[in-house]
Amino acid sequence: MVARTSPTERQKRLGAEVRRMRIAAGMTGEYAAGLLGVDRGKISNIESGTRAISADRLRTLACNCDCDDEVYIAALTELAQPTERGWWEKYRGSLPAGMLDIAELEHHAARIRSVHLIHAPGLLQSSDHAQAVFKAALPPLPEHEVALRLAHRLERQRVLEGDAPTPYVGILHEAALRMQFGGRKVARGQLEYLLAASERPHVTLRVIPFEAGSFPGAGQTVIYLEGPVPRLDTVQIDSSHGPEFLYQETQLSKYRTQLDWMEERALSPEESHGFIQDIASQL
Repeated sequence: MVARTSPTERQKRLGAEVRRMRIAAGMTGEYAAGLLGVDRGKISNIESGTRAISADRLRTLACNCDCDDEVYIAALTELAQPTERGWWEKYRGSLPAGMLDIAELEHHAARIRSVHLIHAPGLLQSSDHAQAVFKAALPPLPEHEVALRLAHRLERQRVLEGDAPTPYVGILHEAALRMQFGGRKVARGQLEYLLAASERPHVTLRVIPFEAGSFPGAGQTVIYLEGPVPRLDTVQIDSSHGPEFLYQETQLSKYRTQLDWMEERALSPEESHGFIQDIASQL
C-alpha cells in the first residue's frame, strides 16, 4: 500500500494507538515488524499514520501485546477500515487541513461537547455570524476564502441534522452571547438561531453568566469529541495558528473534568434558554 504524505488526524490517531499498544507491551519495532511480516520502516510509517494497517494485522498485534479489551480493539479495527470519501474532502487543497480534520472528527463522534467564550459554537453559527467571524481574521482573508470557510462551516452543521443527529452539549459564557459580531442585527439573529437550535431534543445549551465568576480554562475554546470508547476521545482547542488536537489520557482527563465542572455550575437548559431570550430582547 502506498504511503500517505499528509495523514488526517484520524489516521494519525490510529498510528498513535498502535505505538502506545506496542510500547506498553515492551515490544520493539523490529519485533513488531517480524510479527506482522513487514519491514521496520513500515512500522514507523504505520505509527505515524502515513501507512494503513489491515484489521487482521491490527488484531494480531493486539493479541501479541496482551491487549484483551475487545471493545477497544473493535473500535481500533473500525478506525482502520477504509472509509468513503467524506464531504469535507472537496475542500482539501483549498482550506487548511485542520478544518477538514475537525469536520471528519465531528462526523465520527458519538457525542460532542464544547465550551465557547467569545463567539457562538461553530456547529450553531448563523451564516451572518460565521461570515463576520471570518472577516475579523488577521491578516484579512480574501473574499473567496471567506466564502469557502463559510460554506464549510455550514456543511459541518449536518451532524446535528438528519435522522441520526449527533448529541451535542454546548456551554456558552455570557460574553459570547453579548459579543456583536457583524453588529446588533446579526447578533440578534445569532441569538435567535441558538434559541431555535436549543429546541431540538439532541441539542443542549448551558450558559455561564458573568456572576458565576472565575472558572477553569478561562480564555480557551474547547471541543470534546467522544469516540466509541473513552480511550479514543479527542480534544480540539483553538489557537492563533490553527486547531490543535489532544488525546493523551492525562489531557483527556483534564478536559473531561473541566467540562464536567462547567456543566455543573452553568445555568440549567431551561434557565439558559430564558437567559438567551433576555439578551436577545435587549438588542
